[in-house]
Amino acid sequence: MSRSSLSRRAASAVVITLAVSLLAACGGGGGGGGGASSGPATATATVSASGSAPSGQHNQADVRFAQEMIPHHRQAIDMADLAAKQAASGDVKALAEKIKRAQGPEIETMTAWLKSWGKPVPQGETGTQRGGPTAQPGMAGGQEMANLRNASGADFDKLFLTMMIAHHQGAIAVANSEKKDGLYGPAKQLADSIISSQNAEIAQMRKTLGGGTGSPSATAH
Repeated sequence: MSRSSLSRRAASAVVITLAVSLLAACGGGGGGGGGASSGPATATATVSASGSAPSGQHNQADVRFAQEMIPHHRQAIDMADLAAKQAASGDVKALAEKIKRAQGPEIETMTAWLKSWGKPVPQGETGTQRGGPTAQPGMAGGQEMANLRNASGADFDKLFLTMMIAHHQGAIAVANSEKKDGLYGPAKQLADSIISSQNAEIAQMRKTLGGGTGSPSATAH
């Protein structure tokens, strides 16, 4: 083969390589639905969704939601812990375990948000009981928790369900406030999840109580 033919082939290869590179670059940056654009776009979305929220992406309502819901969840878990030994009903024990499995990881998630925002993480349940200076909706008072700790069997089941219905209604009220006023997407999604799951559990608890309403007067204060 002549030297001129080799040169022409080399030049053609360079042109083809450049063309392919340009097409790939256009495909990665375009908004079309082609396969070439889906890879980079998906990767970018994943990084954005999983990374810590920059301060500009949340507001005070998001902070308040996390700071209120963490101790709220902690008390629900404290109540659920009692059911393992003191409840008579298998349905009550199963519900209590379900509450613990759901709300434990949610506490960890909200704690991570607060830390990433440089905001304090609430400790324990101090000041959250009804009647306190920073009372939150649905939280049980000290005497109510003492009554639950001292109950057993069918009496425990009835008291647990009545108190947990009120507790869930309070959590739903806090979640509704986040949906209305919050800015941070994951927090609003968690609020949606809480509203959906806890409304379903309220219906289940009322059915377990025999079709009653639990204790409507003990709802959020």
